[in-house]
Amino acid sequence: MKRRDFIALVGTLVIAPRVAIAQTPGKVYRLALVSPGGLLPESALYAKLLLGGLAKLGYAPGQNLAFERPRGAVGQPVQLPHLMEELKAAKVDVIVILGYPTAVAAKAAGIPTVVAFGIGDPVATGLVVNLAQPEGNITGISDVATTLSTKRLGLLKELLPKLHRVAMLWNKDDLGMSLRYDASAKAAAAMGVDVEAVGVREPDDFNEAFAVMDREPPDAILMVSDSLTVLNRKRVFDYAAAHRLPAIYEYDPLVREGGLMSYGPDLRESFERAASMVDRLFKGAKPADLPFEQPTRYLFVLNLKTAKSISLEIPPTVLALADEVIE
Repeated sequence: MKRRDFIALVGTLVIAPRVAIAQTPGKVYRLALVSPGGLLPESALYAKLLLGGLAKLGYAPGQNLAFERPRGAVGQPVQLPHLMEELKAAKVDVIVILGYPTAVAAKAAGIPTVVAFGIGDPVATGLVVNLAQPEGNITGISDVATTLSTKRLGLLKELLPKLHRVAMLWNKDDLGMSLRYDASAKAAAAMGVDVEAVGVREPDDFNEAFAVMDREPPDAILMVSDSLTVLNRKRVFDYAAAHRLPAIYEYDPLVREGGLMSYGPDLRESFERAASMVDRLFKGAKPADLPFEQPTRYLFVLNLKTAKSISLEIPPTVLALADEVIE
């Protein structure tokens, strides 16, 4: 099924009819959204998706819901503990977060936390004991990095049958994303694809990463998303365009902004399910009572405008796989 009217879809979420409110009468629940990145345009989108999911459950800002202004660390994880202290002082009931560094800070702060997406494997990183019984103050949505990495590389292979070398760009300082890189590298090896590792730790490292790719040109780029790579996404877009390199990303907002293609969780579903968990926490459940869940819907999104700009012809077999094509 094609998904060509995303903005209208978001609007539908926001104005969806509310079901009967089952919360404590007269109580106002306090909620915050926190990201390791900046307050970028997608932050507004994420807030709309979260509030849309909560609206279906009977929550309305200014009535029974106090929604704090979204917080972002602007790619500086050292700022996250301070943001958590702000939210504790504001007496928020629950926070919804993105990204592994944010989860680490939330765990230390002890605030009831729901992960919407982007933390990697919470067991492998030590955030929780196991997915079924988190035994802490964090629950939410996780994903299976190996499965997703294999699918992304498979799509690149479908696009480029002679694919031999993939440059993988990721943040070496983000444990969650480093583990995702490891999974991608193993998946590539199993497919007979060489990996060009281009890890970065700060914005200045991107110039060296591009220099590495200049010295040994890859056939394609796979970018692992965290606050650092997303904040510098325009530089990756520009490099890929200048060198006519196909690139695949993990989340569709990057494709809507100019990336070639993405495969990853349907963020609408992720935020709807995060909203459902928030509702249960508001009603008295503890994060430790709620197992981590995995997405059930995934989107493959293609940007034909970007393909045209790098003189790339998309095979009909690849077009047929797309859930959405941006023209």
